[in-house]
Amino acid sequence: MGNCNGVPATANGGTTTTTTTSNSATSTEQPTPHQQTPPKTLNILPASSPPPPRHPPPATVGRVLGRPLEDVRDTYTIGRELGRGQFGVTYLVTHKTTRQQFACKSIAMRKLINKDDIEDVRREVQIMHHLTGHRNIVELKGAYEDRHSVNLIMELCAGGELFDRIIAKGHYSERAAANLCRQIVTVVHNCHTMGVFHRDLKPENFLLLSTDEDSPLKATDFGLSVFFKPGDVFRDLVGSAYYVAPEVLRRHYGAEADIWSAGVILYILLSGVPPFWGETEQNIFDSVLRGNLDFVSDPWPSISSSAKDLVKKMLQSDPKARLTAVEVLNHPWMREDGDASDKPIDIAVLSRMKQFRAMNKLKKVALKVIAENLSEEEIIGLKEMFKSMDTDNSGTITYEELKAGLPKLGTKLSETEVRQLMEAADVDGNGTIDYIEFISATMHLNRVEREDHLYKAFEYFDKDNSGYITVEELEHALKKYNMGDEKTIKEIIAEVDTDNDGRINYDEFAAMMRKGNPEMVTNRRRK
Repeated sequence: MGNCNGVPATANGGTTTTTTTSNSATSTEQPTPHQQTPPKTLNILPASSPPPPRHPPPATVGRVLGRPLEDVRDTYTIGRELGRGQFGVTYLVTHKTTRQQFACKSIAMRKLINKDDIEDVRREVQIMHHLTGHRNIVELKGAYEDRHSVNLIMELCAGGELFDRIIAKGHYSERAAANLCRQIVTVVHNCHTMGVFHRDLKPENFLLLSTDEDSPLKATDFGLSVFFKPGDVFRDLVGSAYYVAPEVLRRHYGAEADIWSAGVILYILLSGVPPFWGETEQNIFDSVLRGNLDFVSDPWPSISSSAKDLVKKMLQSDPKARLTAVEVLNHPWMREDGDASDKPIDIAVLSRMKQFRAMNKLKKVALKVIAENLSEEEIIGLKEMFKSMDTDNSGTITYEELKAGLPKLGTKLSETEVRQLMEAADVDGNGTIDYIEFISATMHLNRVEREDHLYKAFEYFDKDNSGYITVEELEHALKKYNMGDEKTIKEIIAEVDTDNDGRINYDEFAAMMRKGNPEMVTNRRRK
């Protein structure tokens, strides 16, 4: 669930439920004495039968949290959107009495389609309560459920995402990288000793509590986490492409996969790029399975042998031979008094990290532009597909319509794959796919790469036909999609503008569009 206050996503299974309940949600009025015993003249029951008890009508109980429905707005004022993940939108909220600010992750009921979905959210709440109190884990303050959504109130991490802080600072050392990695692995150690397997460790899921220099790092998003016992084997494919362990791809894995993901983060902290790279998601998976690590390219020759030793041991393909969290924390490079140098790491690492972070918001908008501009004959087939699925002629496709419609078109997809298609296509996260979203998601890549389509998309941004997309034009175009903040625009220019003239020409734009932009759809379905 990407992420913003970076706040958590959704979870997966557990045994103990600990939930907070506000008094107002559970209080029931006691009936007065004269209500309990009706007047004798009205008592038509035999003398031996006591009068039937009178109870107030039961409060409606929520199907997710299993307690009375309660509107989060009674306690908190909802503010601006902080971010949007796959399963929820995160808002800034203010407590009406204390005026204290928090982050609220709101998960729409319409997205909870079946029993497993409900269990996932329930488990996320359980796990966050279970882990509460740890310095490096975001704290859940309360959970509310109303008819439309489940709302998780969490401490606000005002310091932003881990990589943003590093990039903004402009320099850091192996010692600083060791300090950050130590906090990440401390989270893994704490989770594992508490019987929790995170399953989705990535830089976006680590936020800084405040803007202070020494702010603690906080792990968020326990939406894919599960309770586990030593020896448990998991088979569902979850996580994010760059960070997924090889045994997860082989669908036979345990909690050691968290150490692999932490090792990938450490590799990026030291070099600015992920260790396993590819133009498509499948290419990345192939690279992960091959497991070849590059310690030859810059900046690796100037990185200490101790740091490289730790990275190798965390990215050991055999999970049984991989270091445990305790072993990582005891490694000479990782220890507080260890041998990580405070000499600044090569500045090129930061610019690489910046490009990796951008992960191309511009491309998402450009794909929509191409879809909107395809000619009638190019999309007639897709249009007919859309119409055949939109059985209630609402102009949008629901999950149920998609699931029912695909088999009629001869497409045999599992429920998991249908769900993934739905989530990938539902760009605005409202639980349905509109016509343009459908075309964007289903048009074949060769349409995207055709020169006339690329040029049409370029022209959409290049309003003054100067042959360049300027910062102002980018800002104007992205505002339409609520993506026009200054940080996003700077990231896009940094990534796409290869000749560094502060604007994007057609060749740069076309190269960006043709380059793969793989993002594994986080899948929380069980197989």
